Amino acid sequence: MKYIFLIFLLASSIFGFEYKISTKNISNGKTALLEFSKNINIVYESIEILGIKYKIYDNYVLVPISYYETPKQVDIKVNYRDYAKSKSKIITVNVIKGNYKQEKIYVEKSKVKLNKKDKKRAAKEYKAATDIYNTITPKLYINKKFIMPLNSKITSSFGNARVYNGSLNGYHSGTDFRAKVGTPLINSNDGVVVLVQDRFYSGGSVIIDHGHGIYLCYYHMSKFSVKVGDRLKQGDVIGLSGVSGRVTGPHLHFSARVGGIQVDPLQVIDLLNKNILNKKD
Repeated sequence: MKYIFLIFLLASSIFGFEYKISTKNISNGKTALLEFSKNINIVYESIEILGIKYKIYDNYVLVPISYYETPKQVDIKVNYRDYAKSKSKIITVNVIKGNYKQEKIYVEKSKVKLNKKDKKRAAKEYKAATDIYNTITPKLYINKKFIMPLNSKITSSFGNARVYNGSLNGYHSGTDFRAKVGTPLINSNDGVVVLVQDRFYSGGSVIIDHGHGIYLCYYHMSKFSVKVGDRLKQGDVIGLSGVSGRVTGPHLHFSARVGGIQVDPLQVIDLLNKNILNKKD
């Protein structure tokens, strides 16, 4: 009987539903990592959270939380097949309020109060970028840890509330690095270029698809060294930093989207480097 019991425990460990989550308290604007044990009888398909469905690739999925999400308890519904039978499991997590600061910024009035022409342009550019972010590439291009786009001081962190010319107007959607005009910008990891454009707010912009819904963005550039469709390696120069778009001075704005959601770029990079990409080194 003892041996039968041990065999049963072993079988449960190998074939049962098992998962690991990086945290059950996720700040707004941050990302959690949900990993599943490999089991020969289980195929993990997708998760559903806050009305959005994300496909599970390679037995893991990133769980992005919007900056605008309010603190509350939420359910992650995991959809999977066990011996070809469709099943689901609920994992409960907490969305908590992040500790973000406030910044006062003064820019040209034309960059805050837009005329009709600029509004139309900005809306068109926003929609085009959103269409890109909502496109999920099933292939993961990266196989090594992310690196920073340049070795420089961070001048503004993700999530800081932005007060433009005395009026609260959103939040800082990325991380700013100090960079004088003409500084070479380095591609953080392998991927495919999906946007190269001079845009109203972000100026000279390059967006790179790293697969599995992970996009990194480089803004306010002065020169491009890549074009849409280019397959890049980590360390490739994508262009030069600048002072284009809505800025108060030259710098690189570095941002990230996961599953279409704007998230803290440095936090999600650190999460992937420590938990997924260290297994590939």
